[in-house]
Amino acid sequence: MPGSPVNKDLQAERDKCSFDKNEFTLWWVGGKEKLKEKLDLEKFLESDPEFQNSTPTHFLSHKELYEETIRQATVIFRKVRRFHEDRGNGDPSNYMATLGGLLGNGIIRQGNPMGVHFAMFVPAILGHGSPEQQAEWLPRSLKCQIIGTYAQTELGHGTFLRGLETTATYDERTQEFVLESPTLSSYKWWPGGLAHTANYCVVMAQLFSKGNCHGIQPFIVQLRDEETHMPLKGITIGEIGNKLGMNSVNNGFLGFDHVRIPRKNMLMKNAKLLADGTFVKPPSQALTYGTMMFVRVVICRDMAFHLAKMATIAVRYSCVRRQSQINPDQPEVQVIDHLTQQYKLFPAIAKSIVFKLTSENLWQMYTQVTAELDEGKLERLPELHAIACCLKVVTTADTATAVETCRMACGGHGYMTCANFYNTYGFVTAACTYEGENTVLLLQTARYLVKVWNQAIKGQPLVPTVQYLANFIQSKNNRHPWTDSVPGIIKALQTVAAAKLRLAYEHIEQRKKAGYTHEEAVNLTGLELTQTAEVHCRAFLVQSGYEMIEKLCQTVSAPLAKVMRTIGELYAYNEALDMLASLVRFTSISESDINRLQAKLEQTLLSIRPNAVSIVDSFAIPDMLLGSPLGAHDGNVYEKLYEEAKKSPLNQEPVNKSFHLYLKPFMRSSL
Repeated sequence: MPGSPVNKDLQAERDKCSFDKNEFTLWWVGGKEKLKEKLDLEKFLESDPEFQNSTPTHFLSHKELYEETIRQATVIFRKVRRFHEDRGNGDPSNYMATLGGLLGNGIIRQGNPMGVHFAMFVPAILGHGSPEQQAEWLPRSLKCQIIGTYAQTELGHGTFLRGLETTATYDERTQEFVLESPTLSSYKWWPGGLAHTANYCVVMAQLFSKGNCHGIQPFIVQLRDEETHMPLKGITIGEIGNKLGMNSVNNGFLGFDHVRIPRKNMLMKNAKLLADGTFVKPPSQALTYGTMMFVRVVICRDMAFHLAKMATIAVRYSCVRRQSQINPDQPEVQVIDHLTQQYKLFPAIAKSIVFKLTSENLWQMYTQVTAELDEGKLERLPELHAIACCLKVVTTADTATAVETCRMACGGHGYMTCANFYNTYGFVTAACTYEGENTVLLLQTARYLVKVWNQAIKGQPLVPTVQYLANFIQSKNNRHPWTDSVPGIIKALQTVAAAKLRLAYEHIEQRKKAGYTHEEAVNLTGLELTQTAEVHCRAFLVQSGYEMIEKLCQTVSAPLAKVMRTIGELYAYNEALDMLASLVRFTSISESDINRLQAKLEQTLLSIRPNAVSIVDSFAIPDMLLGSPLGAHDGNVYEKLYEEAKKSPLNQEPVNKSFHLYLKPFMRSSL
């Protein structure tokens, strides 16, 4: 309801703000130019009638949802392209960045079927294609003259890439690859947009030439006729069906039966296949998985923004909703006045900010390492891979938990589909599985840590993210003296990670001496290894958040610096309290220390309380992207819930036909 007065409780919260919200927003979005572009774009889109649905999409059938989503996706692309071109920055990379971000999924509630085109197909061409291949494929891809997807996961194999069964066998006579799906389990399964949207894809397949297998390589394959969109000969393609969430993403299956593609369709920036079938290895096999590494970096950033959205909805609602009395002789209080509610919501705010800061840190590392790769320097690639793996795990798992906590913090109203927790939970919990299943990724990080531990005990130099292992060994592995400052907590978490790694390493060696192979010993030590990798990551998150907040505080006003430091402290205290058992085991923390840490956490909650609404306001997420009557900027929750209820198709007629068909005869049958 445009122009509605702001809820008085919500306005009272905004009046308490102790910092400059615009200053916070400028930092959050990346400066004045990006903020202006963001606001202009949102204004350009939010009033557009093509995005207004009289019937919310969650009332549509599965088929209707896809068809409406495709309409919206094409409209968004045209409008975003026009927006950038009108402002003289029509470089396709600009609108690709906009569409590949959260805006597309904010407007399209259950996911954009063209999202994988922007997020993986184009990056795969950039990451794996030679300059000549990029010149051939990128212009049409960036203009969406062709729509692509990224086909890696199969019905029978996902995260274990070496187990993929799809084959691409080189025929020297015709200089073509023959793609085959030898079994049902080898069918590609899950790629977004594959079912009915894409007409091309990057296929990851086992390369065979001269009778030898050369491992997984990327190939560009045309799936459908560009004019009729009919599947090409030998292509079996379709949709996998309904899911927990993201039901407009159009996830598909794909099978190959003697599908031939020219040799030039193997992407050859890294590995190469010569005309005579000779295979030229890449400098590192890890380069083949560069697209996945890029996506993991992006996932960490996206989790921060998803969490910011959900925290905004839950915090605003908690200030409007009144529930229970604290003092029996006084009226019901705002739900947010209950300390238990603050404990549900404020860590979500802290995580969104720390995840954003750490994703920026990770992005800097990614750009540096990829630049080094182009120069043939591979030294830091394993470090980047290890930290990207575990950060993807922790940020997705923590975000999924926090979104559900925010939903439950909104009581019964949070359970409604229109509240938008359901859609967002579908996005974030899916991220716990795609681009590497979380447990497998923790084991990959752990495998790296075991190798690094070997280097550390030999006194070899270590890269920055694991330097703390050398410090642990130099301290002769003694129990770490506990201090409850944030730097003290960082050192304590690093001590826990190092001590757990030492034990896991020793247990692997003991099992090998008992007769197990190295691989069997690692499997039997899997619980310890995954726990080690997770603590390593959590220590990195606290450290990264602290260091970047301190750096930020040198450039912002004192009031904002105070808020940011309090948020960083809350994150650190919360992480420490969640890891009490390990802190008791490996540090000198005492019962009185724990009591003091609990008190400090409670004090940070109370310190954040007056600014909570202003902090989430500063995320600057418009109602169009929040998509929730509970979190609207004006706080008119009940009016908006009622308006949403009236949109139900069942409310468009006073009596549903089922009454006359079934209910009335049933009630008159004198059972």
